[in-house]
Amino acid sequence: MAPIGHSVTPSAAGSALSEAARRAALMPDCLTEARRIANTVIAGWHGRKRRGTGEQFWQFRPYAPGESYTRIDWRRSARDDHAYVRDMEWEAAHTIWLHVDLSPSMLFRSTLAPVSKEKRALVLMLALAELLLRSGERIGVPGIMAPVAHRNGAERLAHALSLQPDRPPSLPDTTLIRDHADMVIFGDFLDQPDALIARIAPLAERGIRGHLMEIADPAEESFPYRGRTEFRDPETGRRLTLGRAESLRDEYLQFYQQRRQFLAAEARRLGWSFATHHTDHPASEALSTLHVRLSGETMAGGRN
Repeated sequence: MAPIGHSVTPSAAGSALSEAARRAALMPDCLTEARRIANTVIAGWHGRKRRGTGEQFWQFRPYAPGESYTRIDWRRSARDDHAYVRDMEWEAAHTIWLHVDLSPSMLFRSTLAPVSKEKRALVLMLALAELLLRSGERIGVPGIMAPVAHRNGAERLAHALSLQPDRPPSLPDTTLIRDHADMVIFGDFLDQPDALIARIAPLAERGIRGHLMEIADPAEESFPYRGRTEFRDPETGRRLTLGRAESLRDEYLQFYQQRRQFLAAEARRLGWSFATHHTDHPASEALSTLHVRLSGETMAGGRN
């Protein structure tokens, strides 16, 4: 539940059209911020180009004894007394599936945070898409966008999300995801952690590697409320009024941390990673964390 005045929850009478219009209005700012953040992280995005069979030139290097003579680039070799081989860049692009939970609880923003969980999740999703596409990977969104490798894929993703008449489901549709792909899920994971684990367990069994990025508002894990406070469930609209909100703090925090510990442990058991990002921290921190996870596993199609 969220304190009154700190979240924006669509009313039950709100139409799907108004929800789509609200999200569409949010996308340009999210895309602009995502590209700015991607540019700050791209300098550290190393080690993703590899020698192999492809069509893009990578480098010339001296010919090594034992290699086939057909690999020698005779035009380059004619410039001096050495034989050179033309290496091509490895182009076995990898597919990374992205999913963002845009359920009503993601609209929450306390006075301790500059942005809502929804906006931060969208920015991170678009920024990660921008980085992956620049690195030659394919990105897709289950049920929304088929995998693409175009450099303007992040813009296409923002456009596809803005055209959704309803909120995407909190859990991704995984029926079309092929084996040995990667998946990154952004959300607050407050609703039914068992259901989330049940959904991703079959993916792990198929060799799909995944990463759960929890988006948390600082008030959610500090519970700074005192005195008479009215809370509202953003999903159902139900309200709870407490005369002394601080009396609920210890029990709430215990339950909140147990949920996080359960998800982290289950993700590790399945071979997935779990990380938490707080909306009062720079978005580049979360993007760098995902960079570390993905750069060790995709490497433009391979895995370390």
